[in-house]
This record gives sequence, C-alpha cells and structure tokens, in this order.
Amino acid sequence: MTQKDLDNWFQYHAPTPGQVERYNIIREAAKQFAEIVVENTPSCPDQTVAVRKIREAVMSANLTVACNED
Repeated sequence: MTQKDLDNWFQYHAPTPGQVERYNIIREAAKQFAEIVVENTPSCPDQTVAVRKIREAVMSANLTVACNED
C-alpha cells in the first residue's frame, strides 16, 4: 500500500457519464439479487447480514470503477 493508493482511495471521484450507467447496472443487479434473497429466506439476522453483504459488494464494485480507471 502506497501513499498514491491512499490518495486515490480517499479522494472524491466525480463519475463520468459512462461510469454512471455502469453504477446503475451494478446497483440494479444487486437489488434484484437482494430481492431474491429476501423472498426466499426467512426474516432473521442472517438475512440482514446477507443483504448487507450485497450492499457491500455494490460499494466495492463501484470503488473498482471509480478508483481504477484513468
């Protein structure tokens, strides 16, 4: 991990028009998966964790787009 990495990870990355479209695709796919999880599992703490991890996956995917393109 370098200072360059930290600077990149902790700065604001304004989305480009192409990135906005991909963020929307990622979010929509994750929402569909979360709906499937909720519809097919009992409401319990584990279900909450599963949906939370889907949300975390969206954030990680968005970071990949934001922080790794020149």
